[in-house]
Amino acid sequence: MDMHEVHMQLALDLAERGWGYVEPNPMVGAVLVREGQVIGQGWHKAFGGPHAEVEAIADARAAGHEVAGSTLYVSLEPCCHTGKTPPCTKAIVEAKIATVVAAVTDPFEKVRGKGLAQLRQAGIEVITDICPEPARRLLRAYLKLRTLGRPWVICKWAQTLDGRIATRTGHSRWISSEASRQRVHRIRGGCDGVAVGVKTVLADDPMLTNRSGAGRQPTRVVLDDMLGTPLSSRLVASADKTPLLMATTINAAAQAAAQVQALRGRGIEVLELPAGPGGIDLAALLDELGRRQWTRLLIEGGATVLGSFIGQNLADELNVFIAPRLLGGREGLPCIQWPEADRIDQAKQLGPPEVERIEDDLLMTFTLSQN
Repeated sequence: MDMHEVHMQLALDLAERGWGYVEPNPMVGAVLVREGQVIGQGWHKAFGGPHAEVEAIADARAAGHEVAGSTLYVSLEPCCHTGKTPPCTKAIVEAKIATVVAAVTDPFEKVRGKGLAQLRQAGIEVITDICPEPARRLLRAYLKLRTLGRPWVICKWAQTLDGRIATRTGHSRWISSEASRQRVHRIRGGCDGVAVGVKTVLADDPMLTNRSGAGRQPTRVVLDDMLGTPLSSRLVASADKTPLLMATTINAAAQAAAQVQALRGRGIEVLELPAGPGGIDLAALLDELGRRQWTRLLIEGGATVLGSFIGQNLADELNVFIAPRLLGGREGLPCIQWPEADRIDQAKQLGPPEVERIEDDLLMTFTLSQN
């Protein structure tokens, strides 16, 4: 690994600290280097706050370092427009930085190469495509939102080694370890919404909140094409504290006008969508959430909802927590429900997973999309 890559990797590590705090902005890290030594570093810490480049410049100056003539490593092309903050290109030019090394360009229409062009026009040397693949991986949710207009969809479940998410009686607490459940809360903290189907609400009466103490509190989303969510459920009862979005079909809303009125009377948004395969048009749901600038949507169940997103090729990532348990029998609930293949070569083929051990559990992460 050469020095460009070493410093860019540090910028990427810094960028990751913004998980759950900066969205829909991208996670970005920046490192200032002079004569091979790091003199300043920063990352985008909160939506609406200073960007990584400005933080790195301020960090270097606070430590008494001269910024002029230094090299700036940044994990994404610097912005060149005024949004919540002034353009980073302006700060870079005014700081008289000599060289800017960027991992990848920004697909956002207000930037998209213009930031790098402004720096070149100001006489700053620009180097690109340093650690581009790790950068794209870190930014994949942002990149999908900016290019396809939809949030990154993560399907998550916990299962036994023999592929069950509940017993034949519907009992599922707790398959995974406490440490795995804490990881799930951390994942929720980086998502705009956490979604389940109405059957999961009826069976488990979940809260779907982030209790990690870090990141954001996601909007809870119930996919309810029959509007059968009880007004007595914990989700409805807590809607005044944590937002709840009830997604249903246009026809179901028309047929259950009283339920819709009761839900809206409690401050719950009822989103009426076209019907799709098996219920709600999930593609239309993602389009709407993209218009709202949602970056990540976490799907937590149940088996039918998970199967729908995966089967319709709407899932981007799978987070599968596998516990060292065997339920046995034939009637336990499988993790995914969709039409069964008759032949092995008809099965959905996944790429190689990333595998992490969490106490006695395994977390297997599969990336389904390259967007």
